[in-house]
Amino acid sequence: MTSTQQRAALQRQIWAIANDVRGSVDGWDFKQYVLGTLFYRFISENFCAYIEAGDDSVNYAELPDSVINPEIKVDAVKTKGYFIYPSQLFSNVAKTANTNESLNTDLAAIFSAIEASASGYPSEGDIKGLFADFDTTSNRLGNTVKDKNTRLAHVLKGVAGLEFGSFEDNQIDLFGDAYEFLISNYAANAGKSGGEFFTPQHVSKLIGQLAIHGQSSVNKVYDPACGSGSLLMQARKHMNAHNIEEGYFGQEINHTTFNLARMNMFLHNINYDKFDIKLGDTLTNPHFGDEKPFDAIVSNPPYSVKWIGSDDPTLINDERFAPAGVLAPKSKADFAFVLHALNYLSSKGRAAIVCFPGIFYRGGAEKKIRQYLVDNNYVETVISLAPNLFFGTTIAVTILVLAKNKADTNIQFIDASLLFKKETNTNTLTDEHIDKILAVFDSKENIDHFAQTVLVETIADNDYNLSVSSYVEAEDTREKIDIKVLNAELETTVAKITQLRTEIDAIVSEIEGAEMAGGEA
Repeated sequence: MTSTQQRAALQRQIWAIANDVRGSVDGWDFKQYVLGTLFYRFISENFCAYIEAGDDSVNYAELPDSVINPEIKVDAVKTKGYFIYPSQLFSNVAKTANTNESLNTDLAAIFSAIEASASGYPSEGDIKGLFADFDTTSNRLGNTVKDKNTRLAHVLKGVAGLEFGSFEDNQIDLFGDAYEFLISNYAANAGKSGGEFFTPQHVSKLIGQLAIHGQSSVNKVYDPACGSGSLLMQARKHMNAHNIEEGYFGQEINHTTFNLARMNMFLHNINYDKFDIKLGDTLTNPHFGDEKPFDAIVSNPPYSVKWIGSDDPTLINDERFAPAGVLAPKSKADFAFVLHALNYLSSKGRAAIVCFPGIFYRGGAEKKIRQYLVDNNYVETVISLAPNLFFGTTIAVTILVLAKNKADTNIQFIDASLLFKKETNTNTLTDEHIDKILAVFDSKENIDHFAQTVLVETIADNDYNLSVSSYVEAEDTREKIDIKVLNAELETTVAKITQLRTEIDAIVSEIEGAEMAGGEA
């Protein structure tokens, strides 16, 4: 099955499930049940593959729970991070879902058992709470147990009907596609719901490739506001997994998306010891201080959110913010995320950060932070993108690329605002658009109306303005008019009008003469 066919089949199936439960479960809540079920199916199949180890004579799903000895369970948890008994597998639960009168409570018990299996083991923090948003007893599924079970059975049967073979053999990002499809079809509630942002896959692809560009290997990848983990996964996709030596790290403030990010790691078959996703406020309670520096940082932090800023007098002495000598405004935390990423960046790496365009030209504290970044030669490239690329916002965002190992002090500006493909509700970047941006990013070539490398002195003289439009002149698409040619055409036209008037006057005189002659007769 091709990627296009897989994606179409996935979307048809998800929409069919949505129709089954529509009216009872809000679209944004519904995504938790679909994605949670996808995750449940994946870890079940993945666990079976681990136990069976390629032995066709073993069918783990058909074994009785009683044959599992404690040693098998311990070894599995140490390796996979969790344990699932045969009776708890997705396939076995889905098989009897339509007739199971205690389906909702059975599922709750299974999810609790899977999470509890990691208790006391190194994977405990990565497994705990993964199913917290899959509330099988919620009244959102129905007022009666029967209603809840009916709708849960529809979801289980629907996900069971996805005939894609092995998850690892899929031609698409199953989890990311499901997530993006659900968001795009529930646009009224999605994209920015609960303060979370989702980075579309085509934008994630660009950001991921910018961060790892030119690096044959990286120690680890980090996203300080990781959302559902889509940016981390794009970095993985475009760099062989073996070339990311120590794994994937991220922090997320929203509990729902924190769970989704951890699910995303498992769904991409990243073992628990190769990722570390933490819950919390990156700006005021940062994790991974002992893990830095990172060779690749990718991020799409929330735009212009409020933070405590100067109300906390200790933050100005924080090693992340102190070098700039000023904190980001309390009403706009954008540059706080930028400075955090810079502090976590290694001397050989890159950070690619999606930013609100206003931070590149506003005055006050933001100008002082720009001056710090420019004067210390941390800004490699600023890229303006087309509007309406993201769900939940139509603004034209900007990508800021930071580096600590620049060969010169110049700064590159790329105007990619005209690179987009118009879709029904949003614009998208095609592979050709991404390749064009990456090619000029690599070459640093000056291209009229598209890319310009600017001397740092010019930027300083321009009040440290980093807006792309200040340095890349937009192409004038208006029709050019040659005044000499226009004047010549006007002279010709005037001459023709004069001649026509003379001819008309002659005709009128002739008519009037004929009328007078007729009257005398």
